[in-house]
Amino acid sequence: MNNFAEIKPLFKYDKVAYYSLAIGGSSKTLFEEFKIKHQQGKNKDKFHHIIRWLQRIGRRYGAQTRFFRNEAFSADTSALPPTGKDRNPAYKVDGINTSNDLRLYCLRANENVVFLFGGDIKTTAKAQDCPNVQSHFFLANALTYAIDKAFKDKEIKWIEDYTLIKVDDNYKLIFEL
Repeated sequence: MNNFAEIKPLFKYDKVAYYSLAIGGSSKTLFEEFKIKHQQGKNKDKFHHIIRWLQRIGRRYGAQTRFFRNEAFSADTSALPPTGKDRNPAYKVDGINTSNDLRLYCLRANENVVFLFGGDIKTTAKAQDCPNVQSHFFLANALTYAIDKAFKDKEIKWIEDYTLIKVDDNYKLIFEL
């Protein structure tokens, strides 16, 4: 079944521009839905930990591979936060570095452009086996595949210095789940 999405710019730091997608004519992007669900309540500290990573990557380092978890299934999908509970900024519970089980799936298009999708709390070793993240994981892989193809087909174009992208105003990314 074919679906469509619109590419939306989110925010830009010195080294990284972040984008997301609005699926099927939704007014909210996948990242906005993720934010609404997790920025308050029991997952707010985990959410803010991921936001600190987005800020640090965007301001200081650029989207280097080492900051992203490999979540590839059918495409080059990644996730945040990175592997390693002792990496700064660290997620802490009662002052002790702890693994953050909240996942934000994404596509690191290059060191300057990252697409943010959705995610949830991961409860199993494999994302495809987790009832919480399974749908986010498969959707992120489908979107990554479609975005990669759109770059190859020049439907999504790089700005000259590869720090931003350009798409036609009425462009719809077609993807298959």
